[in-house]
This record gives sequence, C-alpha cells and structure tokens, in this order.
Amino acid sequence: MGLKQVWEWAAGIDAAQGERKTTSTPLGLNSIFAPFRGNGIQNMPPRPTAANLRRFAETPVARRAINAVKDRIACMDWRIEAKPGAGADEAGDRAERIAALWRSLEAPNEGDSFRTLIEQVIEDTLVGGWGAAEIELTGDARRPVRLYPVDGASIQVNPKWSGDPEDPRYAQVTGKAGKDASLTLLDSELMYVRLNPRSHSLFGLGKLEVAFETISQFLSANRYASRVASHSVMQFAIWVNERTPEQQERLIRWWEDEIEGTGKVPFLSSEQKPEVLRFNGGSEAELHLGWQQFLVGMIANAFDLPAMMLGAEQGVNRATAQELANEAFQNAVVPVARLIAEHITRDVIAKRLGWEDLRFCWSDLDGRDPLTELQVQMELLKNGVLSVGEVREMRGLGMMPLVEPGSATTNV
Repeated sequence: MGLKQVWEWAAGIDAAQGERKTTSTPLGLNSIFAPFRGNGIQNMPPRPTAANLRRFAETPVARRAINAVKDRIACMDWRIEAKPGAGADEAGDRAERIAALWRSLEAPNEGDSFRTLIEQVIEDTLVGGWGAAEIELTGDARRPVRLYPVDGASIQVNPKWSGDPEDPRYAQVTGKAGKDASLTLLDSELMYVRLNPRSHSLFGLGKLEVAFETISQFLSANRYASRVASHSVMQFAIWVNERTPEQQERLIRWWEDEIEGTGKVPFLSSEQKPEVLRFNGGSEAELHLGWQQFLVGMIANAFDLPAMMLGAEQGVNRATAQELANEAFQNAVVPVARLIAEHITRDVIAKRLGWEDLRFCWSDLDGRDPLTELQVQMELLKNGVLSVGEVREMRGLGMMPLVEPGSATTNV
C-alpha cells in the first residue's frame, strides 16, 4: 500500500473520481527554463527566465522581501462562510458543506497541509506572477476536493479559449517527447493566480520579476565590495626608484618571506624614500555602500514594502516604525491575500464544486490594532450602538450571567 492509499484509508476517502494529472516539477533544470549563460560575453546581464528568477529568490534581500509577504499570509487564520446575500439555507446542508470544505483545505492532499500548499502558490505568485494549483474532485462528501501545487512556470495559457468549460484553457509542459509533451487542463481543473494582470499578456507580472534588474545590480555591487573588503583587490603598492630587476626580485622575496604575516617591523635603507601608492582605500564611498542602500530601497519598492522591512533602518524611529509596519501590511500583504482568497472562492468553491453560496476568507485580514479595536468598541457601547453582550461576544468572552432577586440566572 503506497503513501497515497494510506492517506486515503486514514482519512476515510474512497477512490478519487479524478486522479492528479499534473506533476509538481515537470521540467527540473531542462532546456527552456535553464539559466541564461552567455557564450564568452562577460557583460551580458542575466535574463529573467524562470530558473534565474528562482535563483535570485534565494538571495538574502529578495528572500527577505518574499518572506515578509508570504509568511504573513500563510500564518493567518482562515474560515469558510456564507457569502453576503446568500440567503437562507433552504437545502439545510450548508453547515455540512462548510465542514467538508474545511477538512479538504486543512489537508489538501496526501503530502501537504494548507500552509505548505498555500506557501508554494504564494511563492510562485510573488516570483513570477504564476501561482497555480490543480483541483481534483474526490467523490467523497466528507472531503470533496483535493488540491495539488503546480509549477506555474510550466503552465501555458490558451489565448483562443472561448469560455466554454469543456474547452481546455491551460496546458502543462511536461518535458517529455511526442504526444506527452503537454497535458491539457480545463478551466475548472486549475487555479491559476495572475499577479498584476495586463491586457497585452496572458501571464502575470511577479514582484521579483519587477525587481530583477535591480537585484542583479545589487548582487554585482555587493560582489565587488566583498572583493575589496576581503583584500582580493589590492589597495596599496610600493614604488622603489632606481632598482635593478634583480634587486626588486630580492626585495619582493624578502618581504614575502620575512615580513608579510609575521608582525615584524620592516627596516629599509635606500638613497631615496620608497613611495606608497594608494589604489583603493576601502572607504564607504569606494565600497559603494550608499548605492547598495539605494538598491535595497528600490527592491523594497518593487515588493510594495518600506525599506525598513528589508533591514534598512536609516531614518526609522519608534514613532515611524509602527506606521511603516502598518503600511507594509496594507500595501503588500492585503492585496495578495485578497487575490488568493478570491481565487479559492471562484476556482475551487464555485467552479469546481458548484457551491455559489460559500466563500473563503482570511480571519486576520481586516483586523485592526487591538487598542484601536477596543476604542471603537467602547465608543459604540457608549453611544448605544452595541450592547454589553454584543461587545463581549465580539471579544470572545461569551454571554454575561445576570442574577436578579427571586429569579433564575439569565445569560445576556
């Protein structure tokens, strides 16, 4: 019995109606998404291929920017609820469907939890604007759907799709030869998240893709500064006038054998004083630290983050730090989180399952600062808009018991 069968048996799931079609990483390091390498051209900048984007995503500054958005969303609590205006539950099965959908998303497949699945989708969305997950029905009412992460870079979009649900809209490049070179998928079988959609392109635009050139410049500047700081680029030279080649060679050997690395004080005697030539002093200006700081700010702009979130703390104090953190949440986290929630609602719940009355929501998305929330509730209570019981329920305290003389205990 394989891992998949064990998971189905433990979860009580019968044989699935539709088995998984896609593979998570079909291409690996194969040709069309391989990193660009110039043939003898040293100054050719790298191209924003899928492999280069992912390689840049592993650098410290880019990884910090990605995690600042991805981890904040992945750690949020979520819920399934009825849509506003969904009306009464005439069939009487809404609560059961909500519970079944929650179980499906909590363990979307035999190898992932909801967090590990959604982290992969958000990662690809931020890197290249192509987050994707395959959606398959199980035929089990307790867990009606399965989700599988898909390498969004391997997905092709049909530009002539007519909107017919039976007409394939997507295809995955498998890297195989012949008829298995691509795998077609219906619109309802794939959740394809496009970040920054544009009318002139079928594909999205990832935030790392926007910052690609800036990250390349930052890595070049950082690489040069590291060579200077580690003394692989010499900063000084000694000019000794009127010396024969034999004398110069003997002086070099004496310096390397007797002086360099020993801590001894060298004594030199000559008719003319040797001159020290300074090539590079290794100062902040010569290390281009200001330029690197500017590039960090540009990378932060590409991710809609303040530079403080990437470690640039210049000009940040206690008065501005909280404001910048709130700005990062509203500008960088909220839009991506809402985009993911809308795709789960539309693609998984509505299109695949046909449940038009339910939606996916992030519980922490609209949460305000706790002190601000308390002040708002106090004002509403003072003005009679809310009762004490309603405020207690909002704060998760439950109903407050009231005991009147000669009467039973009453909860309000």
